[in-house]
Amino acid sequence: MDIVITYVDGLDPVWQRDYEKHTNQPVLEKRFRDWGTLRYLFRGIAVNMPFIRKVHLVVSHESQVPEWVNRDEVHVVLHKDIIPAEYLPTFNCNPIEMHLHRIEGLDEEYLYFNDDVFPMKPCAPNDFFEAGHCFLGMSRHLFVFDMFKRICRNSDRLARKALGLKPSLLFLRPQHVCTPMFKSECEELYGKVKEEIAKTSSARTRNGENLNQYLFLDYMFLKGRLINHRLSKKHFSVGIVSGEKLRKFITQPSHQLVCINDVQLSEERYVELRKALLDAFEVRFPQRSKYEQSL
Repeated sequence: MDIVITYVDGLDPVWQRDYEKHTNQPVLEKRFRDWGTLRYLFRGIAVNMPFIRKVHLVVSHESQVPEWVNRDEVHVVLHKDIIPAEYLPTFNCNPIEMHLHRIEGLDEEYLYFNDDVFPMKPCAPNDFFEAGHCFLGMSRHLFVFDMFKRICRNSDRLARKALGLKPSLLFLRPQHVCTPMFKSECEELYGKVKEEIAKTSSARTRNGENLNQYLFLDYMFLKGRLINHRLSKKHFSVGIVSGEKLRKFITQPSHQLVCINDVQLSEERYVELRKALLDAFEVRFPQRSKYEQSL
């Protein structure tokens, strides 16, 4: 089993110049802010998921790779390695997600992590995959209030179309956590709906016509390969959580996984919460992992 991590360092001047040149707008601080927690994701994997075969770190440029990353243990994947050239550069997570299964050497079973999800307690392979199936919580929704839910509905509709199923008033929404994927299922679906994926992959930034990785999850669920079973996960929004509550959970976690979701914050609160996070993670995962080189 492999892990794929997508990562953006919004402070990278090479990336910033590309962003402003190709989008004609300033960098969205909230969306691309770096909390400095990536190394603790790697440490959490090393401590709590020792069964992982390989970790793949997906970035846009070489300049995005932190200097501490040990490339003997981490496979660095550039966007150009997996995404057709006509869609690059992209600052839209959705086209990136559409092409992760094209990573060279990727295992049939893999977990996709955003860099705001962390394994906090010991996990086992059968928490995610067993007997040709994978596990993730799935819920059904009717109303679309924002762009993200519209993208979820787009993905649900295309997955049903690919399987020859009738459209549904309700659309699926997977649990917001790391997601289990079968490479072969992603390849199969990509082949079926390549034209539809191509139509949305040219958008440099997110819009309501996009598809996202839920396309693959919905497809697997509707085929019966993904079982509706919620993973052990806690969710925090930095917009409402206190630094003390974050410290308590990270140092004494009650769930296997945690998602710490970024939102718009004042600079003062960002600095305060960032320090609380880094201090707590250093307590929880104090030892350098095999994924880090000594500097």
